[in-house]
Amino acid sequence: MVQATSSRSSSPRIVVFGAGSVGCYVGGRLISGGANVVMIGRARIGQTLKKHPLVVTDYQSFEFQTQLTPEQFTEDPAQVAEADLVLVTVKSAATTEAALTLARHLKPGTPVISLQNGISNAEELRQHLPNARVCAGMIPFNVVQKSPGHFHHGTEGHLMAERDDSLDAFLPLFELCGLPLELRDDMKSVMWSKLLLNLNNPINALSNVPLLEELSDRSYRRCLAAAQRETLSLMGHAGIDTIKLTAIPMRLVPVVMSLPDWLFKRLASRMLAIDPIARSSMWEDLEAGRPTEVDWINGEVVRLAETLNKSAPVNRRLTELVHECEKTRRRWPGDELLAELRAALRKANS
Repeated sequence: MVQATSSRSSSPRIVVFGAGSVGCYVGGRLISGGANVVMIGRARIGQTLKKHPLVVTDYQSFEFQTQLTPEQFTEDPAQVAEADLVLVTVKSAATTEAALTLARHLKPGTPVISLQNGISNAEELRQHLPNARVCAGMIPFNVVQKSPGHFHHGTEGHLMAERDDSLDAFLPLFELCGLPLELRDDMKSVMWSKLLLNLNNPINALSNVPLLEELSDRSYRRCLAAAQRETLSLMGHAGIDTIKLTAIPMRLVPVVMSLPDWLFKRLASRMLAIDPIARSSMWEDLEAGRPTEVDWINGEVVRLAETLNKSAPVNRRLTELVHECEKTRRRWPGDELLAELRAALRKANS
């Protein structure tokens, strides 16, 4: 296991604003490469990290541990005043609150990357931070808290962000810690392509089983394929392209998801580069009794449909089921969930 040194770097200060599971993982990886990182999070996480070291691991056997100093984790949002780069990792429902807080402290011209689920968070930040250089970003992989202070990256993928020359100086820091940041000119396509994969979040949450087990079940995969086909159709009407985020082109993913188990496992082995314990963040929210981000995942598809004067019955029903699960904690076997989504689709088409 790699151990951190206690000395603080004179390199640019990177502030992770909203240090939950994703924020602590990204912050920990950056610290492992020697970056000067300050994580701003809630008291609950802060108390955990006072009692336990920060441990970050991934499915490829990376492991790093450090005891954070009071300067490296704080509840004080005023610490963003000295930031050279801000990574926003709050839940989507907290974006407006985060933006208003940042606006009180942020230096003009500071680059800000939204590393959040959904499509519209960067635009929400821009509205409240007109003097910052806000960039849309994308974090494709899954992070779960395995034990207090231990954050585990369980699936493949690397960070992407909207191209902006203010980010160039930070790229070596991301590269050094093994978490490269790719700058893109097509972030709208990147984010919608990532959302196509995130459509599995509610299905995994409703299944109450690890991602690998869920994706090994054809009924659950057919649920995902139905949500993806509906989304791809709407994206086509809206003129939104896809990019390749997996070994299989995005428009073929629903086809592969629908294959019989034996053929799926044979053709999609690279898609199953998933740690056996990995689960979706939406499952983690349900387990903790927190509101989920379903309105910023499947809800984005419903809103796109509304702008096109069309419907999205599969994604709408998944949104409804997750909200019901937030109250009832009901979980769904694959065949029952598939029947429920097919019924919603028939009703919409009748």
